[in-house]
Amino acid sequence: MRYLIISDIHSNLAAFEAVLADAGSFDKVWCLGDMVGYGPDPNECVEQLRDLPHICVAGNHDWATLGKLDTEDFNPNAKRACLWTRKQLSPSNLEYLEALPKSLIEEDFTLVHGSPRHPIWEYILNSSIAQANFEHFDTRFCFVGHTHVPVIYRDNPNQACDTLTPSLNDPLVLGEDRLIINPGSVGQPRDGDPRASYAILDSDELTLEYRRISYPIEITQARMAEKDLPVRLIIRLAYGW
Repeated sequence: MRYLIISDIHSNLAAFEAVLADAGSFDKVWCLGDMVGYGPDPNECVEQLRDLPHICVAGNHDWATLGKLDTEDFNPNAKRACLWTRKQLSPSNLEYLEALPKSLIEEDFTLVHGSPRHPIWEYILNSSIAQANFEHFDTRFCFVGHTHVPVIYRDNPNQACDTLTPSLNDPLVLGEDRLIINPGSVGQPRDGDPRASYAILDSDELTLEYRRISYPIEITQARMAEKDLPVRLIIRLAYGW
């Protein structure tokens, strides 16, 4: 099976469409949450995913849009975008987000947004946090999102786990090690590279390929400006931060 692994689309339809065009054929999408928030096209992004064979877990922005998280915990720009998104989403798309689970297990993979320890909110920002999370899932692999940074953590029970920077367009054999894998963000990368980030999993060969694809950032920025979304959120897309 060939899976498209995506996370943190954040209502960025232009980025999402670029990923779908670049990915080629796949059997199913595995989405790691935060379909909405920040960007200008929440309904279109949710509906695009719903039209595809897929599974999806809930992210913190998905929950905040539903009122299941207090937006006072968000920075002012994220809060403003979240409250705007809440007013835009159709009843059908709100119902879809409401039904998303916090975690899923598929084959030998656990899927969460934040971390296996705290699926909605915890950021796995370094090897120490990653190592503490290995005891919170039973599968060999765990996919996470939330940080918007592509990275792989390899379990090392005797010390802080290894941090691996993925190579692009070079399928990695996953092997026997336990791994926490972040595909990066489709709609708002934060690793200094503004290109949309995603991964392709071949579950038969047990390989993972990281990819980046440029998209018309100016289209998303113009639509955000039309919607009067925060200027900082508009600017950051061009810089990948």
